[in-house]
Amino acid sequence: MEIPQMVGAGLIVIGAGIGLGMIGGRAMDAIARQPEATGKIQTAMIIIAALLEGIAFAALFAS
Repeated sequence: MEIPQMVGAGLIVIGAGIGLGMIGGRAMDAIARQPEATGKIQTAMIIIAALLEGIAFAALFAS
């Protein structure tokens, strides 16, 4: 793996980590505000997180 590819892979991992952190944090805020909607919020959070990880893995394999 060459240097530019390693930089790109690092940026992908950092971006995915930031995105997953934001998803988790915002979901916790939403659950704190509306505890009765916990199931719907968690379901949406898990789906979005899975899609984000899939995109990150695809980008890593493409680089």
